[in-house]
Amino acid sequence: MSLRVAVQMDHINTVQIEGDSTFALMLEAQTRGHSLFHYEVDGLSMRDGEIFAGCEPVTVQDVKGEHFNLGETSKQNLAEMDVILMRQDPPFHMGYITATHLLERIHGTTKDKTLVVNNPAEVRNAPEKIFVTEFPELMPETLITRSRDEIRKFREEFKDIIIKPLYGNGGAGVFRIQEGDQNLSSLLEMFEMTWPEPFIAQRYMKEVRSGDKRIILIDGEPVGAINRIPSEHEARSNMHVGGRAEAIDMTPREEEICAAIGPELKRRGFIFVGIDVIGDYMTEINVTSPTGIREVKKFGGADIAALFWDAVESKRL
Repeated sequence: MSLRVAVQMDHINTVQIEGDSTFALMLEAQTRGHSLFHYEVDGLSMRDGEIFAGCEPVTVQDVKGEHFNLGETSKQNLAEMDVILMRQDPPFHMGYITATHLLERIHGTTKDKTLVVNNPAEVRNAPEKIFVTEFPELMPETLITRSRDEIRKFREEFKDIIIKPLYGNGGAGVFRIQEGDQNLSSLLEMFEMTWPEPFIAQRYMKEVRSGDKRIILIDGEPVGAINRIPSEHEARSNMHVGGRAEAIDMTPREEEICAAIGPELKRRGFIFVGIDVIGDYMTEINVTSPTGIREVKKFGGADIAALFWDAVESKRL
């Protein structure tokens, strides 16, 4: 049985297919005979209780520069879709939150309802840098505040810290501030002018030089991992700022972390999750639009796109 799948994403012409997880999910869906529809979050609308979007039927192929073909745009009642993949990139701001409110109107877990992945209400309630604080025993020392005094005390205590925006993504705005660094006050001034919410500070973990591991969980179970090594002159390991991916196995500590969080992920309806682990500690739980599928498979790991659709189909077919 074919599913009608709508993908809410940044425009497909912006996708770098070599490392894009959304594209990998679309390829696998198409291989299974599911019908794909493409729309951007700006096209999401509600009138008289109906949630709709201007959707384009789309086919995909794993050919760089020629990776998609779009059909004619038509207005689609999204409640008539079997599955919606909410895959637009953060940042997690009021626009993102509003999209979760709209999609929540049509999301359901029974087979006669539209399955939104991940559960939009739970996505709204679980921003990655806050959700992780529900597991304090699994994470490094962390401070969430706008107070300059509290951040200064935090640096005095740990000497070497990371400061980043609470709702940022992709490593943007991440700073390492060491003991004696005279830029702290200027940095906090810039943060205060840029973001209205608190900031997050964490103890710097030197283990990041050996890698920041991305572990992917499907329906609460770990299915693959990749290590991301920062470049020599970077504190960040994100791939788009020069991080290098390498194959790696999970450690007993990482299996312990996944076992601790897995049941809660499944309870909340998080089918596709990526967690970040440095050393023995989890730093983020990514539930908005996790990545890492293609890197895991490239290095001989599981076909996570197939595992994802196995999980979705078990709930729909």
